[in-house]
Amino acid sequence: MRTCAESFQGYILRSMGRDHGERLLPRGLDITFCDQVFLIASGLIWNIYFAAFAIVFGFFLATVVALAKFSGNPWLSRPAAGFIFFFRGSPLFIQFFFFYSAFVLLPRTGIDIPLGFVTLTVQTSALTTAQVGGLVVLILNTTAYTAELFYGALRAVPKGDLEAADAYGMTGLVRFRRVVWPNMLRLAWPSYTNEAIFLTHSTTLVFLSAFPARQQSGEAFYYARYFVDQTFNPFVAYPLVAAYFIMLTLVIIGLFGLINTRLNRHLPRERRQRIRFRPQYIR
Repeated sequence: MRTCAESFQGYILRSMGRDHGERLLPRGLDITFCDQVFLIASGLIWNIYFAAFAIVFGFFLATVVALAKFSGNPWLSRPAAGFIFFFRGSPLFIQFFFFYSAFVLLPRTGIDIPLGFVTLTVQTSALTTAQVGGLVVLILNTTAYTAELFYGALRAVPKGDLEAADAYGMTGLVRFRRVVWPNMLRLAWPSYTNEAIFLTHSTTLVFLSAFPARQQSGEAFYYARYFVDQTFNPFVAYPLVAAYFIMLTLVIIGLFGLINTRLNRHLPRERRQRIRFRPQYIR
């Protein structure tokens, strides 16, 4: 029977691959409570990876899509609205299956793009892995949801602030950077915090969908399901996953709360928006 120190050493980085811990996962009666604690904690590395990169890239892409939908040019607003409708109208779980099936059809050797004097080869083999393909799906999904939040915030920017910017002679990029964008973030931030929390929870679907786990390297829920299959006891592994995600949620609320305070620092205290966690039960 392994000690907790041996379980920590053997499994705390096991989700990174067989070269970072025990080659084989514990089985049957050899499974200890510490094995479950540290192996599930190891899987959180991938949950944090998926959530962090999806939030960062999705944030900037969502700003572009929201501005495109808000623009009066139909060549920009209609494709942006269609993109948002597709990803908000279809289940995330189905999106994982759809994009994995599409990525599998791409040439394994890559796609050649002739540029005249040189041919650029775009590698596509990594898209069939969860670490790349699954991340792409999460980025596109959160971009759509966040863009709709930002679009609503753009429509709610106070006209008085825009008129004041015009009075100061601000135009174009200066007006957007000094007036429109800060107001958009301030108005959308409480709802965006909930989107970031739900996106983090959605990372448990990556390995549950079509994307395979290579070398038994998965995220927290992947290992929880493994332990339940081995021990036939769901009352240890699943509560551990829930506890870890509750801690992640508290971290997100804390970090986003600091940003929210920064965005609203110029307002009187009674007018500052507070972040309230409103879970979404249907994605």
